[in-house]
Amino acid sequence: MSAQPSEILQKLLHLIGFDARIEEHATEDGLTLDVVAEDSDRLIGRQGQTLSDLQYLLNRIVFERDEHAPKITVDVGGYRAEARASLLKRAHEAAEEVRRSGQMVELEPMTAYDRRIVHHALRDDPDLETESLEIPGTSKKVILLRPRRA
Repeated sequence: MSAQPSEILQKLLHLIGFDARIEEHATEDGLTLDVVAEDSDRLIGRQGQTLSDLQYLLNRIVFERDEHAPKITVDVGGYRAEARASLLKRAHEAAEEVRRSGQMVELEPMTAYDRRIVHHALRDDPDLETESLEIPGTSKKVILLRPRRA
């Protein structure tokens, strides 16, 4: 790869007006780039949307250059870690509700990144299965949790 992901991210941030430092961490899922910047709220955006868009753009650029490159997660000030912990808590609570009631539970609309986290966290649960469904008339998707079919 001609440029490292952290260098590409640094250039993207500079182009959109952020002076930031990037810390790189290898993870089991790929690579996490932690951005340290003064105006982190603006970089995260509403409900993490700006951060998600930046991560998507970075991954597209990196994969264009090297299709074997690891998946890159971009985080700012621990936002993703906190959001992930909260999402996992909601997913496990919903799983318990499915076990208790035997009824299907629908989680709120979420990004592809968040849906992947939920599906991954619950994939080995012997009591339930998960499925992403598009909300008619939108591009948003929800996750349905239901008792595992026999």
